[in-house]
Amino acid sequence: MATVLYITANPQDEEKSYSMLVGKEFVQAYRSANPSDEVIHLDLYKMEIPQLDQDIFSGWGKLNAGISFEKLTRPEKMKLGRLGELVDQFVAADKYIFVTPVWNYSYPPVMKSYIDSICIAGKTFKYLPDIGRVGLLNDKKALHIQASGSFLSPGSDDADLEMGHRHLKAIMEFLGVPSFEGIFIEGMAAAPEQEPAIKEKALQQAREIALRF
Repeated sequence: MATVLYITANPQDEEKSYSMLVGKEFVQAYRSANPSDEVIHLDLYKMEIPQLDQDIFSGWGKLNAGISFEKLTRPEKMKLGRLGELVDQFVAADKYIFVTPVWNYSYPPVMKSYIDSICIAGKTFKYLPDIGRVGLLNDKKALHIQASGSFLSPGSDDADLEMGHRHLKAIMEFLGVPSFEGIFIEGMAAAPEQEPAIKEKALQQAREIALRF
């Protein structure tokens, strides 16, 4: 049995969001094909995700200096404890599905906060002498479902402006995840007459990938 984290960063539901609609279709198809797997929905807009702030950096500094966790301040313990919960959950999972809209050429800021919470040295990556950074999640796989009003996927004219999928790809490589692919629902604003076809193409792609994911 595999554990799948279905990670959504969208304040809208599937009635108003194409990324959420396609994400829901993917999960339904995946569950039908893998009934014994556990799919855990992480709605980032409804979760406590600590921002990297002075409490976290001071807490890390104290721990690196040999001070015990019990001697940290209450805010330091609360925030570092929560980061530990998030990264441990991420490490324990086998597969990841990220669902985001494109906002200003990237994803919503809550996704960046979540990424910061899982990029923890010793948990998801480490540094080795003479080698450098090594990702530790070598047996995982990930999918990114992204919706945008314009055409931003790899190969499009404006692909260089897109920062959401490209950043997630870089992070997955950083963490050692060997398999990362994307479903792009795009062009609804640029080519509104194609909207029904765009929607159906993405839904079909979600169903197909779910069978082999």
